Amino acid sequence: MLTISTQTLPSITLFLQRHVSFFPRVTTVRTPRSYHFLSAPLSSAASQSTFVEQLAGEKDSSQEEKWDMFKNSDAESGSVDFDVGAAGSEMRHLGEPVVEVIELEELPEQWRRAKLAWLCKELPSHKGGTLVRILNAQKKWLRQEDGTYLAVHCMRIRENETGFRVYEWMMQQHWYRFDFALATKLADYMGKERKFAKCRDIFDDIINQGRVPSEMTFHILIVAYLSAPVQGCLDEACSIYNRMIQLGGYQPRPSLHNSLFRALVSKPGGLSKYYLQQAEFIFHNLLTSGLEIQKDIYSGLIWLHSYQDNIDKERISLLKKEMQQAGFEEGKEVLLSVLRVCAKEGDVEDAEKTWLRLLESDNGIPTPAFVYKMEAYAKIGEFMKSLEIFREMQERLGSASVPAYHKIIELLCKAEETELTESLMKEFVETGMKPLMPSYINLTNMYLNLGMHDRLHLAFSECLEKCRPNRTIYGIYLESLKNAGNIEKAEEIFNHMHSDQTIGVNTRSCNIILSAYLSSGDFVKAEKIYDLMCLKKYEIESAWMEKLDYVLSLNRKEVKKPVSLNLNSEQRENLIGLLLGGLCIESDEKRKRHMIRFEFNENSRMHSVLRRYLYDQYHEWLHPSFKVSDGSDDIPYKYSTISHPYFCFYADKFWPKGRLVIPKLIHRWLTPRALAYWFMYGGHRTSVGDILLKLKVSSEGIALVFKTLKARSLDCRVKKKGRVFWIGFLGSNSTLFWKLIEPYVLDELKEDLLNEGSEYRKLDTQNINFHCGSDSDEKASDYSDDD
Repeated sequence: MLTISTQTLPSITLFLQRHVSFFPRVTTVRTPRSYHFLSAPLSSAASQSTFVEQLAGEKDSSQEEKWDMFKNSDAESGSVDFDVGAAGSEMRHLGEPVVEVIELEELPEQWRRAKLAWLCKELPSHKGGTLVRILNAQKKWLRQEDGTYLAVHCMRIRENETGFRVYEWMMQQHWYRFDFALATKLADYMGKERKFAKCRDIFDDIINQGRVPSEMTFHILIVAYLSAPVQGCLDEACSIYNRMIQLGGYQPRPSLHNSLFRALVSKPGGLSKYYLQQAEFIFHNLLTSGLEIQKDIYSGLIWLHSYQDNIDKERISLLKKEMQQAGFEEGKEVLLSVLRVCAKEGDVEDAEKTWLRLLESDNGIPTPAFVYKMEAYAKIGEFMKSLEIFREMQERLGSASVPAYHKIIELLCKAEETELTESLMKEFVETGMKPLMPSYINLTNMYLNLGMHDRLHLAFSECLEKCRPNRTIYGIYLESLKNAGNIEKAEEIFNHMHSDQTIGVNTRSCNIILSAYLSSGDFVKAEKIYDLMCLKKYEIESAWMEKLDYVLSLNRKEVKKPVSLNLNSEQRENLIGLLLGGLCIESDEKRKRHMIRFEFNENSRMHSVLRRYLYDQYHEWLHPSFKVSDGSDDIPYKYSTISHPYFCFYADKFWPKGRLVIPKLIHRWLTPRALAYWFMYGGHRTSVGDILLKLKVSSEGIALVFKTLKARSLDCRVKKKGRVFWIGFLGSNSTLFWKLIEPYVLDELKEDLLNEGSEYRKLDTQNINFHCGSDSDEKASDYSDDD
């Protein structure tokens, strides 16, 4: 074993820079040297990076430059504004575990030295499938020390992806012994290259071995999550940050606190308000650690408090006082937050004081300030004053913003100022600004409350010409028709809502049409609506139950009550496809009750449509905390069912150990409808029309699915990318697959999926190449990207 002192570093580094960097490209194999990786920081100013980084052979501290470039690129993309200088200097001083590596000269066998040298040269030039086959061919003689040497060599020459694949291969061997230092070093390199999924895999493996990851690993993984524009990564970053403090007992560096806090407040206010508790935790850690608290932290925390439903004015006042004691002046952000609080509380006096301070600022009054001031005056009933503020905004800024139009129309509708509202609505439409739907909803609601059914009909028709159909506006029009006694037209509108998947019916619309039929004496149609409500588990309003019970008792011996929960055949088939596409199940410790978690990508049009449809389809199963009011279309992107023993079948067959498995009887349940929902939830259609399905299971599971598809004459190819398998239906096979699932794909998605210019057709398969390797050889992976 060779140990190198710090005095010999300059000469060794110079030698490695001249020779090691070109080693993999020479035809005559030169025996590489290995070193004992030091954990202590170097004393030389030019050698503040770790010794492992110096052994890579790059000049001028290139590893630190690469890390800085990594963080700078994130700042440019607008994801997180990192404090690059602080983070870089702090990370140099985080301790690293020692990685012990053999030296080839210590090996007694010449053939072993030659083979190791050949693998060092050969492995980096191959991708996943070929690399695994090469290692499998050497399985008879490769041991732990040899695999460690190969992984470390790959890291030294910046082939970190190859090093990760070698590490994964090692873990599957019978002789593998967990190496904390090697796992730590590889996790750090994966994180620095934004491979957060691979970094997290190693991180979890370290914890599963009963060890606590190093402080640097925690730091790098959090930054990797923050730099990724992927949904859910911010939540994961918060989780790792909390574990860093609670599990590891570490004190994060100031830059990490600040970066995570800025990421929390970078989201829109409606989403950021849910991170208040996490933001307070970061603030508490900064305070108790004696670290300097920046002005942005104070203003960001006040901003989060101002968006809460229940305002804690005492906490805001305390933060403002602490901010003043720290020597920070209240900037525009804090004044806007205070004005937002005034709007919610109707505190006109404080709003005027804050307004004057905004007038005195050099940057002028921001557009949200006008909206908040309008709302503050409306809270005390001075709607005309709100209109004056709106006109003042137009004079000062040249034009009003879309939120300002929405707010003033909403306020005047509440005041039932019909002429002013109609005038402003006409003005808003003529500006060409969008969206118009919120204002049309407020306008039609006002007409409904005033009984102006003719004007409501005109506003509804105008809305359909200018906006996408909306269930809320249809529900308002349906109630207007019922109140006007136009039952025939109301029935036509209800049937249209029920048949159109983009609109759909809900509890409110069913109760409206039910009351219309009962009032008009059409009991036959009332019974049909009752049966529909029983099927969908909709609650019937108590005002109609007595009359409905009398009607049903005339024709039925026993009256059904929509009380018991049960999945119909369509819901059961859909769940199978959704589980294959990535739906998760959570079980209690005794595995007697199970909860299904629905999660959707906010940036996906396909998920946006599917989210609304599945919410309606499984609404009776949803937990009460996720149910929205009938008049709201604000369906969350994450919702869960209640915990119920009815889901035992799906938990036992598809989710027995907290992860997806493929049951042996999958051929019984993989119906065309299940395939359609698998495609909509976890699939893509590429620019050339190929269809890809994502599946995160074991190799045995993918073999069962592959066999089932082949048995149904669905030819496909399978490729592995990271830990996810992709099933590809290419060329004419994609056409056959589409014809099979098309009847079950939601109508709103069909046109977009078939349109050459749609977002789904813009996807490309350049990173998932199905045209190499065998059809079903999942190990023949040609990719290095994350999941």
